Amino acid sequence: MRKLTLSLVLFFAGIAQAATPQDILRDLETEARLADAGFAGFSITRGERFYQAERAGADGTKLSCATCHTANPRAVGKTRANKEIAPLAPAANRERSTDAAKVDKWFRRNCNDVLGRACTAEEKGDFIIYMLNIR
Repeated sequence: MRKLTLSLVLFFAGIAQAATPQDILRDLETEARLADAGFAGFSITRGERFYQAERAGADGTKLSCATCHTANPRAVGKTRANKEIAPLAPAANRERSTDAAKVDKWFRRNCNDVLGRACTAEEKGDFIIYMLNIR
């Protein structure tokens, strides 16, 4: 009986952590509206520009999201240490944007690496809406 109870608790805990990209976007929209009362919604175009835009890294090299994730978000990317990165676009990788904690973790790491700062809720939402519209 204890084993069954523990299994059910773990099962439902897993469900509680599951998210959809739309769930994550709703949370980001709430955050964006709190930061800017004039927030008018996320933009695929801004998301694409954000993804492709090159910025000077701390060492002077040019970086963008596409540096590691490739210009095609449906493709497998590579870290600077040559480790493979699964495709970013949910059309090529169903697991993308389905775990809010992972989404937060990777935005935190990658925004700091590429931008030298945290991404705004609007930037994150634009990025995700762009990824969701890649077929």
